[in-house]
Amino acid sequence: MTNSLRPGGHQRNPLPPVREQSSAVPTPRPSQGGTDASAEAGAQSAPGAKPAKQRDAFFDNAKYLAIVLVAMGHSWEPLTDGSRAAEALYMTVYTFHMPAFILISGYFSRSFDMRADRLKRLVTGVLVPFVIFEVAYTFFKRWADDDPTQPISLLDPWYLTWFLAALFVWRMTTPLWKLVRWPIPLSIAIAVLASISPDIGDDLDLQRVLQFLPFFVIGLFMKPEHFQLARRREVKLLSIPVFACALLLAYWAGPRMTSAWFYHRDSAQELGAPWWSGVVMTLALLGCSLVLVACFFAWVPKRKMWFTVLGAGTLYGYLLHGFLAKGSRFWGWFDEYEWLHKPLGEVFVTVVAAAVVTALCTPPVQRAFRFAMEPKMEWAFKRDAAAIARHRR
Repeated sequence: MTNSLRPGGHQRNPLPPVREQSSAVPTPRPSQGGTDASAEAGAQSAPGAKPAKQRDAFFDNAKYLAIVLVAMGHSWEPLTDGSRAAEALYMTVYTFHMPAFILISGYFSRSFDMRADRLKRLVTGVLVPFVIFEVAYTFFKRWADDDPTQPISLLDPWYLTWFLAALFVWRMTTPLWKLVRWPIPLSIAIAVLASISPDIGDDLDLQRVLQFLPFFVIGLFMKPEHFQLARRREVKLLSIPVFACALLLAYWAGPRMTSAWFYHRDSAQELGAPWWSGVVMTLALLGCSLVLVACFFAWVPKRKMWFTVLGAGTLYGYLLHGFLAKGSRFWGWFDEYEWLHKPLGEVFVTVVAAAVVTALCTPPVQRAFRFAMEPKMEWAFKRDAAAIARHRR
């Protein structure tokens, strides 16, 4: 994950204005036909429409670096039992990598409403990939884990598909968050209540949907200048000791707490803790996550890098790398090869994880799997009368 980073000065030039994206983060590349079911929705194909805005390198860089951290975190998980250092890295990364994704998702959901074309992009860019990969992961588990009884359940997302289910719910509630008076405090209150409600159940992984909700709502109300504030030179310099303190705190906390708190998929009672600890941990992790997200954004380059183009394919890397991440556990690679638990082995696993997810974000992979990630599905929708009228004019 090393790359050339140039400390920014006190520049206050605002970032380019927000572009509407229907599936927020990760976002695929525009399709060959010029319509993107899950990326930018600002460009219209009708004559006379405004030209599409250029992709913002800052956000593409942030999405790529975050998806690399996601893959690294998954590769460290089998190592955490025998390595306190790996556990500290794991807990630190899990504090902010998904919050960063979700916050950007909210930021690019600012223009979402119930307009027909945007609902169509939400269905084809989020809901349909969720169904396809939920089925694909189920069959993969049946084969790789020799578990023929694994059921297909669209109400109980398995592994990585929870994010798509959550994203669909969050996007559908966007107009509501724009309507209420105190959206961010309300979303935090909902997250706190969810963390002490063990009866919520597993349908649509609702615990995660509600406990991660504040990051999405915060993103909804962020402005370009907020990201610019995180890029100030003093924030960059301050982020170094902050990350160091976070690692030291995680190293100390590793043997003393369960990392399940960072998944936000269980209530406090389900984790064997008293109900009030759910309130404390939810608020504490929210604060820590926001601080580390700001530190992460401080070091994301805003200029075009060699990996910038890969930021448009992070949904591909996110969903596809899960087959290898889970397969490595089903096939017992970490049990069979003991050297992977040594320091050099841990470095090797980290590099392989970064290389694999990078390869899965490349344009050839996007072209090969676009049928599942960005299906056009024109046959499934009525033609928009307003678009037809514009075309005739």
